[in-house]
Order: sequence, then structure tokens, then C-alpha cells
Amino acid sequence: MKSVLGSISPQQFLNEYWQKKPLLIRAAWPGFVSPISPDELAGLACEDEVESRLVVERGFEKPWQVVYGPLDPAVFPTLPKTHWTLLVTDAEKHLPEMAKIVDQFRFIPDWRADDLMVSYAPQGGSVGPHWDTYDVFLLQGLGRRRWQISDLNVSEQNYLDGPDLRIMEHFEPQQDWILEPGDMLYLPPHIAHHGVAQDDCMTFSIGFRAPTIADMLSSYSDSRIEGLTESNRYVDPDLRLQDHPGEIGAKALADIQTMLLKQFQQSPAEFSKWFGSYSTAPKNDLRFPAEQSIDGFSEWRKRFEQSGGFTKSTVSRFSFVRSDAGARASSSSGFASLFVDGDCYEVSLLFAQWLCGERELSTLPVSADQLSGAETALLLELYNLGCIYFCDEISD
Repeated sequence: MKSVLGSISPQQFLNEYWQKKPLLIRAAWPGFVSPISPDELAGLACEDEVESRLVVERGFEKPWQVVYGPLDPAVFPTLPKTHWTLLVTDAEKHLPEMAKIVDQFRFIPDWRADDLMVSYAPQGGSVGPHWDTYDVFLLQGLGRRRWQISDLNVSEQNYLDGPDLRIMEHFEPQQDWILEPGDMLYLPPHIAHHGVAQDDCMTFSIGFRAPTIADMLSSYSDSRIEGLTESNRYVDPDLRLQDHPGEIGAKALADIQTMLLKQFQQSPAEFSKWFGSYSTAPKNDLRFPAEQSIDGFSEWRKRFEQSGGFTKSTVSRFSFVRSDAGARASSSSGFASLFVDGDCYEVSLLFAQWLCGERELSTLPVSADQLSGAETALLLELYNLGCIYFCDEISD
């Protein structure tokens, strides 16, 4: 299919809209048909490993009541006819066919992708006016939804007291549209929005991660602490007599600051390995290992050829960093650090580019005999871990 950006090129979108201003694209996905029905979504929300929420604006014990999953199937018959919303997070990780939707947005780097959230609402269903700290594409999948957006009153202090949801107390819409199936709205961070179902409605929200400085700093600090032992302590062999024993001297402060800052100094290669592992770390504990493990690469290769290739798990995250930062972006020669679910592997750049390419791969990047021992061992390991699976193992 054509780009979901319509007549706008990916580069134009990045230049003019990404993290800058909203964009409405009519018929972004012409003829879009939801791959999941409302009843199927409700069934998914009842499963133990699925993250889901039910938001009931009115008709329950209190306004804007939130019921967290896994949901009891008995709750659905008790719902009012209008003004409620069902939301299921990480839908593409539970239903691999949903990955086809997420894959349309790979003009944004893979490491930034978070998840596909699917929501269903009858007429009047909403989660209230709010704003997010991340980018999101809102693809209309069924029915019609009215979207109102604004950049006014976007403040941490502008929220209602009481509801379990972060609902803006004062929302002043500046733009107003009704989206039909296949229409899409892009919203950068800190744009307030309010979506209300006009009839039975499903919306597909493709969200992108924006790691907080605090989270990254915490992870980075932890990585630097790992190599330290009890013997790594403050020392001051050049201590001088002080006039005031109660004073923390300027030299001591400077020495401690230098000592601590030194622990954060890394080469670009070392830093990239930390971030590669951090950014591909599994979001949750979901993992669907192979039903049967394979003992050797010859058996793996046979299965690969018989099945017509393999597919990467929608649960796993794949990224790579070139070992030679100065190498030309168009080149496939050289080596790379490959990251899969937080683990790092040293492979050829060609292999990394191939494995991080399409979701389904039917041919090897080179002949099997030309793969390194580390690369054949990695393919075997990824299969046994459930990070990849053969095409004939895809369940209906």
C-alpha cells in the first residue's frame, strides 16, 4: 500500500510535523478494515497476560471509573449503552497480524516505537480531554470519532481531582474534526486532545516512546555501578590538616566530584552498547518460546528452507549500532553491535542490517556457508528463545 502519510513524503513529515505540530490525513489508509472485532477485543481484554482498561464515564459507581484487566467477562453485560471505552495495550504483541499496522510507521526508527493500543467505544465513549508526553498516530478503524485538539491550558496543574484518569479540568478546543475509517491524526507531545465516539467506534493508537531523563540516567548509573566492588572507595592519601574539623573542604569536594564523574566517562562504543541494550530491553515479560528447541544450525537451516523463512516476534526488539561510527550510511561492509531484547551480539554489519530489516525474512543475507559461527549460533539462539519463529509456525 502507499504511505500512510498520503501525499506527504516521510522526510517532509519529519521536517515539518514530527514533534512540531499536528497533522490530519484523510484516507491515510484507504479501505482500512479492522483486523479485530469489538467482541474479539473484549475477549483479549479478559486474558491474564494482556494489559487492558475499561473506562466508564457515567453509569457505574463514580464518574470516570476505571476497571483494570484482566477483565471478568461478566462485566460487559452490566455496561451502560453509551459513554464507556475499552482499551487494550500492546495489541500487536498478542496478535501478530496487528504488526502490519505498526510496520507502516517505520519512517520513525524502530527503537522509538512503543506499542499499538486498540480502543473500542459505543456512542459517547471517551477517556476525556488529556495530553500525552509522547507522539501518537490515531488511525480510525471502525465507525466515526470526533477529535478536538488544542495547545491551550496544557499544564500539570490543569487536571480534575478525583478521577483515576488524568482528565483536563479546562479544555478549550482550537480544531475539530470527525474521522472516518482510514483517516488518521498525528499528534506531537503536549497537544491536548479529546476523542468522542459518534457511533460504535474503534481507534488504533500507534504510540512512540520518549524515555525520561530520569529513567535513562538511572539505567546508565546502574550500568556503571555493576563493575564496582567494595574495594572501590574514596581515598585521600594527600590529606592536609584543617583549621576546622567540621568543615567539608573544597579539595575533598573537588576530589569526590572528579571521582564520581570519572565513573560516567565512557568511549562512544561503550556508551552505544549501554543505550542499545537499554532501548531494546523487553517492555514486559511476554515471550513465546518455540514449542520445540533445535539443537544445531543444520537442523535450523533445514527448517528455514522448508518453511519459506522466518518471522521476527512482535514481542522482541531488534536494533543495531555500526562499530565504525564514521562509516558511510549506505555501506554494508564492516561490523556492528546487534541488540535483541537487551542483549548485545557482535556480527557483520550486513547481517545486522538484514536481521533488523523486514519483519519476515525468506532468504539469508549471504549463503549459509558464509555466515560466521557467531551468526549461525545467534540464529539458533534467537529461535530457541522465541525471538524468531518459522513462517509455517504462524498460528491462525
